[in-house]
Amino acid sequence: MATVASMINMKGGVGKSTLTFNLGWYSAWHGNYRVLCIDLDPQANLSQYFLGAEGYLNLLGKPETKTIMDVFEQFSAPSASTGAPTLVNPKDVIVPLHKWNDGSLLHLVASRLELSSTLKNPTEKPQRLPRFISNIEADYDLIIIDCAPTESILTTAAYCSSRYVFVPVKPEFLATIGLPLLARSLSEFTVRNQHQKIEMAGIIFNDMRRSNTPPEQLKSCREVEALAKDHGWSIFENPAHHSDSYATGSRAGTPIFDTPYARDYVVGEFRQVAEEFLQRVELK
Repeated sequence: MATVASMINMKGGVGKSTLTFNLGWYSAWHGNYRVLCIDLDPQANLSQYFLGAEGYLNLLGKPETKTIMDVFEQFSAPSASTGAPTLVNPKDVIVPLHKWNDGSLLHLVASRLELSSTLKNPTEKPQRLPRFISNIEADYDLIIIDCAPTESILTTAAYCSSRYVFVPVKPEFLATIGLPLLARSLSEFTVRNQHQKIEMAGIIFNDMRRSNTPPEQLKSCREVEALAKDHGWSIFENPAHHSDSYATGSRAGTPIFDTPYARDYVVGEFRQVAEEFLQRVELK
């Protein structure tokens, strides 16, 4: 049975997709786990990181392609042969990316802009993601969900599917703006769904300056730490420090530890973040 973790923050631009991309790679390649990453954001940044812009467009251009949108809509479009919509096979939604000789693997459920249309008529739709996961989780050790920065049925679907929630935070002006909404959202969900065990597993400071840290970042960190203390949330001991190599790797579709010219200390810093993540989801 797979461990399911969601990366979520109601504020955009905090590096959720970049972290998910690199954590997924690390967990499969270096952790030797079978990993599935689910892109639950209509912007589909995670899908483009994994596939590259051209590969992503090629995927969407194939008429047989299924994405996370099909999971929520349940039925594929009518085909020329049947003339009627058909139920989506869960395994048709999964894009294999890499497989290693030791059995570890990395797969993706891609997203697309049209996912935003699933926010209409939301009745019962949040339960479709956990049902989808229940059909495929035996094939994986770890499933990471990259969430959209919004309070919607997509958020509820992620909660319904997850054992752990992680919150990437970029320490900057208004860094805490999405956290009270997230705290209220998660609290309301747990009250209404007391049968489900879901845990706030930690805040991850992302894009931190490792030296000569600007006063605004230090102030932002203090504000986040105060809010985390109020809600009883823990903070990762290891922050994800700033490096231009993350953007380079995202554009090239390579994780930080396989990105040309990425400094050894940058790779080492991320390894510490990834190892702490695996410990917090109890895979280490």
